[in-house]
Amino acid sequence: MEIRDNSSTSRASALRRTEPSTAPSTTASGLGAGRPLDPVLLSGVPETELTPRIRQAMMALLAEIDQLRHDLSDARGRIDFLERLADEDPLIPVANRRAFLREVTRMIGFGQRYGTPASIVYIDVNHLKAINDSYGHAAGDAALLQVARTLLEQVRNIDVVARLGGDEFGVLLVQADRHHAETKATQLAEAIQQRPLSWQGRNLPLDIAYGVHCFAGNDNAGDALEAADQAMYARKRERATAPSGTP
Repeated sequence: MEIRDNSSTSRASALRRTEPSTAPSTTASGLGAGRPLDPVLLSGVPETELTPRIRQAMMALLAEIDQLRHDLSDARGRIDFLERLADEDPLIPVANRRAFLREVTRMIGFGQRYGTPASIVYIDVNHLKAINDSYGHAAGDAALLQVARTLLEQVRNIDVVARLGGDEFGVLLVQADRHHAETKATQLAEAIQQRPLSWQGRNLPLDIAYGVHCFAGNDNAGDALEAADQAMYARKRERATAPSGTP
């Protein structure tokens, strides 16, 4: 599951009503060559039983049914739009915590049924407060956006990227064991380090800490996320004491 664009244009398009297509006129035997097929006749009422008043009522009813079809289509579009909003982070075009936990729960169920592992990479953006303090919150928001875009570019379409809150992100790696997840997490950290944020003529370095938790169906979503979070903090502590440091 990916949410790559939350622009006002894409949101407006979700509300745009689909215009009915113009179908060519249809003819039927007994109505005269080239004469359009009467919708009242299609309703099954014999033409001999139609008075002008009945015909008018039938036409009004059919027009109302057609309008209801359009209204239903519009309502479905609005529901789809609102569901996307409910699952999307308000700042960054990725999933939010609610949607992420739902997808983790779904993968836990998948693992219970098929024994297939999946993994969570819990990510913390280092030194974001320093960016906010030195260059303003707009720079901090831009840093978060760049991290999110880099994550999205580096994972598969079946994986899920979410902002879990503040400067923390989660990546759900579908059908990924611990070895695959650790390798991918290292690649993500390197990709983010290699793309400093260009801000007002300066290149601001970006850096993350991460933790990995692999599950196959024995966790619940909250516990799996907490385990990945704890792994991230453990790695942060190790990095703080290491001379060279590792992500």
